Amino acid sequence: MQNFPPAITDRKIRFALVGCGRIAQNHFAAMESHADRVEIVDVCDIDPVALTAAVERTGAKGHSSLDALLENTTADVVVLTTPSGLHPNQAIQIAGAGLHVMTEKPMATRWHDGQRMVEACDKANVRLFVVKQNRRNATLQLLKKAVEEKRFGRIYMVNVNVFWTRPQAYYDTAAWRGTWEFDGGAFMNQASHYVDLLDWLIGPVESVQAYTATLERDIEVEDTGVISIKWRSGALGSMNVTMLTYPKNLEGSITIIGEKGTVRVGGVAVNEIQHWEFADKRPEDVSVKEASYQTTSVYGFGHPLYYNNVIEVMQGKATPETDGREGLKSLELLIATYLSARDGKRVSLPLDY
Repeated sequence: MQNFPPAITDRKIRFALVGCGRIAQNHFAAMESHADRVEIVDVCDIDPVALTAAVERTGAKGHSSLDALLENTTADVVVLTTPSGLHPNQAIQIAGAGLHVMTEKPMATRWHDGQRMVEACDKANVRLFVVKQNRRNATLQLLKKAVEEKRFGRIYMVNVNVFWTRPQAYYDTAAWRGTWEFDGGAFMNQASHYVDLLDWLIGPVESVQAYTATLERDIEVEDTGVISIKWRSGALGSMNVTMLTYPKNLEGSITIIGEKGTVRVGGVAVNEIQHWEFADKRPEDVSVKEASYQTTSVYGFGHPLYYNNVIEVMQGKATPETDGREGLKSLELLIATYLSARDGKRVSLPLDY
């Protein structure tokens, strides 16, 4: 059992953020929404333009390196919104400084790196939070509740589709995009929150068989792929992902077919309950579609809700919704997918430890 530092109850929780690019803006907005309980004390980026913009937005102290930030910060939690391949060593360095870590998805691009992150935070007695904000979306919360209440009976089949688009210009914005070392492909980067649903909603996966391809983009990693999945429960399913949809993002969906229920949550980013039918009719089913929402961003609106949990954990009021070990579950599925595609064979889970 870990012996974490005492709960913070007499002041605001102090955050520092490393990597002031695209997704960092969602984090700044989430922290601003909790301004009564949160203070942004430091920001860091190697790009002076991004750093200046972040300092102007937050009023925090700016740093051009993680080393410089860690020398002087008063933060309780350091947030990593850097390229995914940098997360492991940065998280380990932060833990070594005695600070809690929050990392964007995926927590790492290699299985053993994810394990190293968990071990380092355990050793330092600090928390490791892995951002899975999509779990907090209203549509998925209702779906999770239905699964937990066993309304589906036995689940037979599950299908996940992510039909989005990322033009070549997107990958060309930074040298790390579309690389194995720092980014990962369509599954690991763009669709990782959907991979997370496979275990979080349905349960442990027994095995996967995958095919991936780089059909159009000039990148190292895949722009398109499919997975066949067998769960330990016996359920079967598939996941279909492409970043080549013409002319724009089309669909992010999950369909669950069970003994006593069928549900499809679709829209561009699982934001619409399109079918909801169970053998046991309940009064709340009539209003379930009110959980659907319009979205202009495939990120959804879960970041402020995710931060609420982190804040309450730091205040001693809650347990983490997605800690490092929970984060490893989707990383393990991702690595199994890539191993299957590379070697042309079915890969069983858990991976060798």
